[in-house]
Amino acid sequence: MNSVNAGGRLDRLPISAFHRRVFTLVAIGMFFDGFDIYIAGTVLGTTLKTGFSTMAQNAQFVSSTFLGMMIGSFVTGFLGDRFGRRFTYQANLALFGLASIAAAFAPNMEVLIALRFLMGVGLGAENVVGYSTLTEFVPAKQRGRWLGFMAVVVVTGLPVAVLISTVMIPAFGWRSMFVLGGIGALVVWWIRKALPESPRWLESVGRLNEADLLLRRIEAESPGELAKPRPPSPPPSRALSTLLAPPLLGRMILGSIALIVINTLIYGFITWLPTFFVKQGLSIATSFNFVLIMSLGAPVGSAIGALTADRWGRKRTLVVSSLIAILFGLIYPFVKDAVLLPIVGLALTVPIYVLVALLFGIYIPELFPTAVRLRASGICNTFGRGATIVTPFIVVNLFTDYGVLGVVTLMVGLMALLVVTVLAFGIEPSGRSLEDVAAE
Repeated sequence: MNSVNAGGRLDRLPISAFHRRVFTLVAIGMFFDGFDIYIAGTVLGTTLKTGFSTMAQNAQFVSSTFLGMMIGSFVTGFLGDRFGRRFTYQANLALFGLASIAAAFAPNMEVLIALRFLMGVGLGAENVVGYSTLTEFVPAKQRGRWLGFMAVVVVTGLPVAVLISTVMIPAFGWRSMFVLGGIGALVVWWIRKALPESPRWLESVGRLNEADLLLRRIEAESPGELAKPRPPSPPPSRALSTLLAPPLLGRMILGSIALIVINTLIYGFITWLPTFFVKQGLSIATSFNFVLIMSLGAPVGSAIGALTADRWGRKRTLVVSSLIAILFGLIYPFVKDAVLLPIVGLALTVPIYVLVALLFGIYIPELFPTAVRLRASGICNTFGRGATIVTPFIVVNLFTDYGVLGVVTLMVGLMALLVVTVLAFGIEPSGRSLEDVAAE
């Protein structure tokens, strides 16, 4: 047996109970990933207000998260291509869950920052493996929608984190948020033992009998008569050097710049909103209410990305969403009215999260062959997370010197860079098999 044609056999399948089961197993872990990322904003606003932390320590907390996520993204890319998606997925979730529970008992901010680094390692790994795993299971024609809805699940962690924070933090303190995230992650770790390995990965490392057996089980769950699969594609090289030569080099440049931009948008603006509002004189309660309204743009924007990615195409959706975000980004700093401020903020948040769904969930994992997918995605995520290690310090300085206007100006400039990069290096994978995209 020289090939089991995993890609062709998976792409011919209709959506079945198997796909819904895999989606659920991946999604519940990704939800807690999103939940924990976004509790940083509400927790830091409270620790600052109560004197447990300073602005400088808050910046260190966020920066240590990115440092951990950068290392987690890089290491996971190599581990995932070497040992498989399933093993790597479970290891990072266990690390995150245990570190999160420990964080709830941190005696001071220095210990909390150190534990946050370990949590960041797990968070960085989850993001790389989760989307890539689902990418390798879902048929080509539905891939954009299903991956987009995975992003909806992840970003739903934002309004859920804010909503729960408004109840839990006043009643039980900020430590309770880490307890919730940690226990949830460990429960998911146990449930997700049922997650199967990727047949595409099994084939790429020569474990053909295992891949064929798994594919037969998947096919047995598919209703109706199956269409004939397309012919198998020649196996791509597993050498890391392929990422430094055309055509993958251009895709690496695109992926790295795109993830630098979107990470900075989220962690240089969205997660800092509670702190911005508190420093501008609003109470914690009012700050949380404003952020809750704006956070509704996260699932809405991601859902728009999911529904339009296959219909409009990845490139067009990325460019149009960036331009809309630039428009509202230019308006936002000049809005002072208490009613209009969260509304304009919501209008800004929606297109930002269209970009989140497209870049994190759909586009980046599609760009690379199965044999090097996690390594390539991991390296792109490493640049994205690495660049944002310095973002908190830049944001603090910009906000101190120029207020929200200075922060938003940086964000608008980065979105303009994203538009140029997508137009220069972007390809269109909508409706195409991963193997065809890899061979382009």
